[in-house]
Amino acid sequence: MPEHVHLLVLPTSIECDIAGLLFSIKRPFSYRVKQYYEATRSDLRSGLVVRERAGKSAFRFWQEGAGYDRNLFEPQSVLAAIDYIHLNPVRRGLVTRAKDWKWSSCRWYLSDRRDVDPDLPTIHGLPGELG
Repeated sequence: MPEHVHLLVLPTSIECDIAGLLFSIKRPFSYRVKQYYEATRSDLRSGLVVRERAGKSAFRFWQEGAGYDRNLFEPQSVLAAIDYIHLNPVRRGLVTRAKDWKWSSCRWYLSDRRDVDPDLPTIHGLPGELG
């Protein structure tokens, strides 16, 4: 989506660190956005600088706070979340078909995992009993 991200994560162990995962995704991405805006002298950068306290400003790409997250335990809940994520750009009027949204895994799922977009991260799919 233009102003937010949906991410569905399946931990591979009981000792997973979701906060660490999010940090390892968000921090380098924010850094690259900042570097790009500075290199191109983009006016968009100024809209992402927030005043933290008197005399102290900071670049903030991500919304402050934890965001909205939840744990899904039932296979039907996971599948419903995938459908929601895939249909979000359609509901917003950004595309007419979910598979047309560039940044969606929808094409990959519809193509029996053959349609691999090199611009997207590797998609691993669902555990055997769901996929």
